[in-house]
Amino acid sequence: MRGRAFAVAAMATVLVSVGATDRAAAMDETVVVPPRPLPVPKTVSPELQRLIGSPMNPSWDQHPASAEAWRALVKTYAADIETALPALMAREKVTIRADRMNGVPVFWVEPETVPSENRDRILLNFHGGAYVFAPGKAGLRDAILLAGRGFRVLSVDYRMAPDAPYPAAIDDAEAVWKAVVAQYPAKRVGVFGSSTGGAMTLALVVRAKAHHLPLPGALWAGTPWAQLDKVGDSYFTNDHIDNALVSYDGLLGAAARLYANGHDMADPELSPVNADFTGFPPTLLTTGTRDLFLSNTIRVHRKLKQAGGVSDLNVYEGLSHGDFERDPDLPESREVYGEAAAFFRQMLAR
Repeated sequence: MRGRAFAVAAMATVLVSVGATDRAAAMDETVVVPPRPLPVPKTVSPELQRLIGSPMNPSWDQHPASAEAWRALVKTYAADIETALPALMAREKVTIRADRMNGVPVFWVEPETVPSENRDRILLNFHGGAYVFAPGKAGLRDAILLAGRGFRVLSVDYRMAPDAPYPAAIDDAEAVWKAVVAQYPAKRVGVFGSSTGGAMTLALVVRAKAHHLPLPGALWAGTPWAQLDKVGDSYFTNDHIDNALVSYDGLLGAAARLYANGHDMADPELSPVNADFTGFPPTLLTTGTRDLFLSNTIRVHRKLKQAGGVSDLNVYEGLSHGDFERDPDLPESREVYGEAAAFFRQMLAR
């Protein structure tokens, strides 16, 4: 028995040693995963099951060759979104009013009734769209869905590529923020956005800290594009699993290069996951298990916690990138926006 025990122990030592060697050798290698079926999870709502089982976004692999081609694509996408807005506005019982702040076009999205607790609060919104898409009213879906939960929302129609690359969008965000805090106590203002809008939500705080401006009372970053370049595990693990963005190596990566315009994508104003998160406001983060930006969101959460901040991370089963915004009829979508509204009610000063 002693001999057998010794042999088992010796074999374990060898295996640990070999495993350590293999791990060291694999540091700079790629793990090859065999092809396998990916079933639709039964652990999500029937509505989300149908969305997960639908075909991949057919537009993901476009590479517009000129500014004119980008503009044509933007126009087509915007027209499709705007067609559905009247019904969404009616359902959420909100109105839209155009305005300008410090020269930047904005939209006020307001519910029919504002609860008494929210009458001295507003939410500032940055729309998604890869710093290229959803200009004008086409960028208002996120704002409409949260305004419908009882908040006055100010949505920024910031400049975008190809006509206005970095730093145009964050410059516009700062200009509007200065106008907002000249009229409202910053601690009564929440800032939110999804995808690019989530990244801009974080980048606004980076810019505000650098320029010694007041900071918002709370943030909600829905699946933020917090790493503009292809860095982070889920850019690879959720490639062709996320059925909205599908892959970085298509329209998404092309849009990143278009907006960055040769600037270092690691800059915290472009990739806010690289920022110093000390002193950040309380932050709600939302993503899904199939989201290409899952790692972006998780890494922001960890950095907020490491900096001593208040951060709540909600990861939804089965959600691809921005599913909660692109399909507001999902039960998961109603839950996402309900949680965001509750977070702002809890965190914003009255």
